[in-house]
Amino acid sequence: MTTPAGWYPDPSNAQRSRWWDGAQWTENYSDPYAPAVALKAPDGTPVYNVWIWLVLFLPALSLPLLFTIDFSSVFSGIDYTDSSSAMRAQFELMTSPGVILLTVSGWVLIAAVIVSSWLDWRWLKAAGVPKPFHWAFAFFGLAGYPVYAIGRAVVTQRRTGKGIAVMWIAIALIVITFIVSIFWVVSIFSALISELPYTTY
Repeated sequence: MTTPAGWYPDPSNAQRSRWWDGAQWTENYSDPYAPAVALKAPDGTPVYNVWIWLVLFLPALSLPLLFTIDFSSVFSGIDYTDSSSAMRAQFELMTSPGVILLTVSGWVLIAAVIVSSWLDWRWLKAAGVPKPFHWAFAFFGLAGYPVYAIGRAVVTQRRTGKGIAVMWIAIALIVITFIVSIFWVVSIFSALISELPYTTY
C-alpha cells in the first residue's frame, strides 16, 4: 500500500516535518513553530520616571493662560454701526498678548511632551520593558489626544503588571480640562452678552 502524499515526521530529524510526494521524500521541510515568547519584563522593573509625569502634566500648564485673554475689552470696543469694527476687534483679539502667549506656550509644551515621550520610551527599554508603547504616538498630542500616555499605561501594565495609574491620571486630566474649558467658554459668552447693546423696539 502506497503512503499518500503529505507532511510527515522527517526520518532524519523528528523535530521537523518533511514532504512525502507519495513515492519519495522531497527536499521540502517544515520546521515547527517556535513557541510564542511572553513579552514580560523582569520582576521589579520600574515603570515610573520623571518623563512620564512631564508627558501627563505639561499640557495642563497652558490652562491658566486661557484666563489671561481679555475678551471684555475687545467686545467693548466694537462699534456695531460699523461693519469693519468686528473684523478689527477680531484682529486685535488674535494679536493680543494673551492669545499670543497661549499659542506660543502651547507649541512649546507639545514639543516638550513629544521629547519627554521619546525619553520615557527610551528609559523603559533600558529598564528592561520589552517593546514598550512607541513614543511616536505622542504626535497625537497635536490634536489634544493623550494617546501615548494611555497606550503606554496599558502596554506597561501587560509587560510588568503595573503602570496603569498613568492612564487614570490622564483620564482625570482630560475631565479637568473639559470642565475648565466649559467654564472658560461660559465666561466668554457672559462677557459678550454684557457688552452687547440693548435695542428697544
